[in-house]
Amino acid sequence: MSVSVLVHAPVQAVWDATTDWERQTGWMAGTRVRGTANGGRGVGGGIEAWTGFGPVGFLDTMVITAWEPPHRCLVDHTGRVIKGTGAFEVTTDPRNPDGSSTLTWVEDVELPLGALGRFGWLLLRPVVRLGVAHSLKRLATAVSNTASSR
Repeated sequence: MSVSVLVHAPVQAVWDATTDWERQTGWMAGTRVRGTANGGRGVGGGIEAWTGFGPVGFLDTMVITAWEPPHRCLVDHTGRVIKGTGAFEVTTDPRNPDGSSTLTWVEDVELPLGALGRFGWLLLRPVVRLGVAHSLKRLATAVSNTASSR
């Protein structure tokens, strides 16, 4: 699953907002995020995200496997519920000479329970994609507004 959004802000501003793990709670729907090992910075850094509402949800733990500021972060999902990889990349948007960026969020995950989990992901993926797209639009609006007020 891959979702991209145009952000009217420079690459560094988008990177800074995206890697401010604790502030992701403000724009990522239904998720509270925090850095763990190394504050969620650099290869080997850790991140954990509680996804759900109230006490109903799951903990998604991640280890950073690539850290290339201000362009690319790759993670391995290491939790009990979610396994797989995730990434985000921030690039200068060549279609917009105003200094805009494109943020692309990628998830390649597998759920537990083998074939049942794979079938479940087929059903959940469109809903998750909509949630991520909505969340990234919220981030894009916030970062664009901050960049334009400077």
